Amino acid sequence: MKAITATNFHFANQTEKYVGKVRDVYTIDNKYMVMVVTDRISAFDVVLSKGIPYKGQVLNQIAAKFLDATVDIVPNWRIASPDPMVTVGYRCEPFPIEMIVRGYLTGSAWRTYKSGIREICGIKIPEGMREHQAFEQPIITPTTKAEQGMHDEDISKEEILKKGLVTAEDYALLEKYAMELFLRGTQMAKERGLILVDTKYEFGKRDGKIYLIDEIHTPDSSRYFYAEGYAERFAKGEQQRQLSKEFVREWLMANGFSGQPEQEAPIMTDEVVNGITERYIELYENILGEPFVRASYTENIYERIETNVQNMLARLL
Repeated sequence: MKAITATNFHFANQTEKYVGKVRDVYTIDNKYMVMVVTDRISAFDVVLSKGIPYKGQVLNQIAAKFLDATVDIVPNWRIASPDPMVTVGYRCEPFPIEMIVRGYLTGSAWRTYKSGIREICGIKIPEGMREHQAFEQPIITPTTKAEQGMHDEDISKEEILKKGLVTAEDYALLEKYAMELFLRGTQMAKERGLILVDTKYEFGKRDGKIYLIDEIHTPDSSRYFYAEGYAERFAKGEQQRQLSKEFVREWLMANGFSGQPEQEAPIMTDEVVNGITERYIELYENILGEPFVRASYTENIYERIETNVQNMLARLL
């Protein structure tokens, strides 16, 4: 199996190409976007040296399911997914922030709290909390959207409004949509025996209207716990069973890498890569409750993607 880590397509009416940490995004006729979800994997805002076979398919198909399941809350950019690794949708002008919703004190929020800080993005965090403890109510901790190679930075609502990154009217809607999406995701996770711990949402505007863009509720953008055993593990101070990309971050930290400029990411062996593939497939099957059907890696994947996308664009243009 060979991971798809780079693409170089030239689609009909293509006007622009953007390479993100994981996605290659092609703008078509300044109206549509073709998002190819590659097998690249990033952690600590760094793209790692090897790709993970099937990771792109996993993320793309999970996102498609949740975008379709939340369209009654807020319109989203997706039109269709003509290929297992591709979504085609409307081009939107993105807001320069990401909306992070947290239901539990874990991950980077816990690391910040453990260092003695009791305020995250302008929100006061009570004394005496423990790792993986639920907040009384979910909180929103926005971040800036960093340029390639830079780190996202925490930012408060007050700073966002003061800097004019988002208008007060739009920000109120972003908060409303983010919280409603999180509550929907929480309910859907509960039905699967999972806890949606935290997640990020990205929004943009099209024709003056706010749209949900990018992925939603995937293991790259979200963290899940298994509900069974959560209370017992928390009471004993044990680590929770997670469904997220945190296991990749933990492996990196165990090998001396946390994204600092002077650090070099460890080499991923084939065994490590294959293990990550299997974890992503496990995530898919647990989050969606259906078997993962592996797309063929024996055919020319690039030709398959190009043909599927061109056929889709022929119907749109």
